Amino acid sequence: MPGSTQTVIYNRTHWAKFYLDHAGLVAKPKRGYFIITDRGRKVLAANPPKIDNRFLSQFPEFVAFKGNRNSAQSPQLGSSPTTVSILTPDEVLRETAEGLNDELRSELLNRLLTSDPSFFEYAVVSLLEAMGYGGANENPGKIIGKPGDGGLDGAIDGDALGLDRVYIQAKRYKVENKISAPDVQAFFGAVAAAKATKGVFVTTSDFTPAALQFAEKVQLKLVLINGERLTKLMLRYNVGVRIQETLYIKKLDEDFFTEE
Repeated sequence: MPGSTQTVIYNRTHWAKFYLDHAGLVAKPKRGYFIITDRGRKVLAANPPKIDNRFLSQFPEFVAFKGNRNSAQSPQLGSSPTTVSILTPDEVLRETAEGLNDELRSELLNRLLTSDPSFFEYAVVSLLEAMGYGGANENPGKIIGKPGDGGLDGAIDGDALGLDRVYIQAKRYKVENKISAPDVQAFFGAVAAAKATKGVFVTTSDFTPAALQFAEKVQLKLVLINGERLTKLMLRYNVGVRIQETLYIKKLDEDFFTEE
């Protein structure tokens, strides 16, 4: 690849696996492993002449993943060579960066789902620390989850003096297993019993509409963070990720060419 040590075949294979995963044709049971799914076997049995993004668009998961970007996309792997990009070079660069971040968020979520529940609790507390909770205290957050914990998995100081404590509930659930209203109600009761006023409920899945409505109505401040928001925050605060490469975008220095 231009300006990189990565080879073209590695890059294209990587993106092919990424798109096949979002179309449900392959799955990633753990890091470095890929397996074909039942849907993938059916596709192979049909012997399609070519598998590209247009072919994958028949699957609703792939369409949902691509979102609303289809109206203004640059040529992609598997697209027609006659496709003309309607994006400017800097838009292509930013869309590429967004695609890389989407892939990284997907990998983050997969790693969280395949990790131990105790590690997920640690990751959530680490994120809150990176966001500035606890002030300048050393180790402001702690894991308190244990049998009989009343639904509280962790706690972190909301300020440097520890005057306002935030309690945490962390649920490492699969995407289809949404957090229901009774789950949030139980967490609310645990936070209230701890005589606290703030709680953060974090999950790798999502919350039902009833759960969201309950959190909005209670007097305590309850923040619900689903898997999508969780991975975005982890990227923003560099939790579980690190900078691999920095690209500098330069422009013409008009001052240099200005004649006095």
